[in-house]
Amino acid sequence: MVYTGRFAPSPTGLLHAGSLVAALASWLDARAHGGQWVVRIEDVDTPRCIEGADQALLRQLAICGLLPDGPVIWQSQRQLAYGLALQKLIDQGWVYPCGCSRKDIENAQPQTPLLARHALAVYPGTCRAGLNGKPARAWRLNVQAVQAALQLPELTTWHDRRLGPQQQKVAVDVGDFVLRRADGLWAYQLAVVVDDAAQNISHVVRGEDLADNTPRQIILQKALGLSTPTYLHTPLVLGSNGEKLSKQNGATPLDLSDPLAALNAAAQALGLPAQSGDIATALAVWTRAWPQALALPAYNP
Repeated sequence: MVYTGRFAPSPTGLLHAGSLVAALASWLDARAHGGQWVVRIEDVDTPRCIEGADQALLRQLAICGLLPDGPVIWQSQRQLAYGLALQKLIDQGWVYPCGCSRKDIENAQPQTPLLARHALAVYPGTCRAGLNGKPARAWRLNVQAVQAALQLPELTTWHDRRLGPQQQKVAVDVGDFVLRRADGLWAYQLAVVVDDAAQNISHVVRGEDLADNTPRQIILQKALGLSTPTYLHTPLVLGSNGEKLSKQNGATPLDLSDPLAALNAAAQALGLPAQSGDIATALAVWTRAWPQALALPAYNP
């Protein structure tokens, strides 16, 4: 297998400490495997994107010595590919229009526990048999229909290279999930699956907060006849409140006046030793050390 990994930032702001950890981990894993590393700008959620942030992110990566091996792609330029994928699923009878609002879903199952903090309530399948006069708002994947047609087990299992064996009953724990949103934008799950296939991604290295997306993506990959990458979910950089450091959680943009210092902080989050000297030498040292640096705790800067 030819190794191809990727880093896929959203241009909703500049790199911060947490996103640099993800970028460095994915770059190191590609280099340690003698593979290719590409960058994808995940700007499918256009209302949240900041003008010019995409180019600023690419400049930040370059300052840190993290240069992609192929052309950068932008999700905003791939609308046709997502539409073709959705049409393929429509033709199979595996998706249906949904007229439910978020409030409708919450009211239908007010006691449903959420997968994680800030997660959405499990979709109860209200529109699976028809809209009942409601206008269509979104398109959802009929998880049970896909599993039945392809003879997939109810329990989706996979092995994470850091977290070990993982499993989830998507139909029970998530329900039929959105592929195209009520506002007409493409959902993350569809876009990432289509783009990983288009870029021949063999290995996905990303933050642990995205681990519970994996079973949905595996089912969607199988529904579209696409291969499933190997997954590794890295430890998160946590904010002062104990939650994942993010732009929404007060993360500040990286100070790259000393890029090696920023890289050293990211490397320490991954269990790698700090380095002095120049960036190229530090990256080479970390690449050699990377295979032993996988079972890692959460990191508080």
